[in-house]
This record gives sequence, C-alpha cells and structure tokens, in this order.
Amino acid sequence: MLKILALNVKNHSGVLAKISGMFSGKGYNLESLAVGVTPDPNTSRITLVCRSSNAEFEQVKKQLNKLIDVIKVRDLSKKETVKKELAFIKIQANHNEKGKIISIAEAFGAVIQDISINTMIFEITASTDKIDHFIDLFNEYCILEVARSGLVAMEVSR
Repeated sequence: MLKILALNVKNHSGVLAKISGMFSGKGYNLESLAVGVTPDPNTSRITLVCRSSNAEFEQVKKQLNKLIDVIKVRDLSKKETVKKELAFIKIQANHNEKGKIISIAEAFGAVIQDISINTMIFEITASTDKIDHFIDLFNEYCILEVARSGLVAMEVSR
C-alpha cells in the first residue's frame, strides 16, 4: 500500500543520509523523496513515499521519531491532501510531428519549456498517475530524457 509521510527536520548536513540510511537498513524502498527548506531556515520539510504494509509502516514511523534530527512526523497516507509531482520530459520530434505532440501535451496542461529543431522539453505538474499516462502516450515518439521531482503533499485544512 502506498504511504506518504511529511517530516519536519533540522536543516543541516547529514540529516537526509540518516533518514535514507534508516530506510535502506530496514530493507524499505523509497519510491519518492522531495526535500525543501521551510520559511524557518533551520528547518527542512521532507515528503517521503514508500510502499509497505501497515505494520511495517508503523515501525518506520517509530524509527523516524527516534532520530534526533527529526522534529515532527506526519502520516498523510489517509488524510485529504493536495498531491503533485513535477516532471520535465524531453522528446525527439521532427518538424512534421511537433503540431501533434504540442496538441497532446496541451491536453494534459503541459507547458513547452524548450524547443529546438529536433527536440522539445515539456513541463508537467500533475498527479503521479497523470504524469505516468503522459509519458505512456509519448512512448510512440522517442523520449530522450525524463526528470521527475518526486511527490509533494500537504494536508488540506477544513
């Protein structure tokens, strides 16, 4: 089952290594990891995504709470959240294909970030599933490169 954690951590070197080391030491694979500084420059926010059973996930949360650099752990897995991922996709495209490629990309809300004689780079910010579908549609063309940010999520306040 897909699990999402939001961590507030101390912002200094080595914190991310300790957290990812804890995951690898337990044999858990991180599917996505996004880190950014918060308005407080002494604190960073990490969004982690992994697949695990409920029992394994409870152990992960307990282990994270034991790490000295972790300030707060929030489980967003069952919460109402806003979730997005950013991706850049570079596609090889000849002159004849560009119109069709642009039409497909616009239908997904993707934006052209760069265009050259033989390539196009699109930016898309969407759900992970929508980005996966976007990439699948362009598999008939030559995808040269994909860069994805990883999921970021925030609990909705009601």
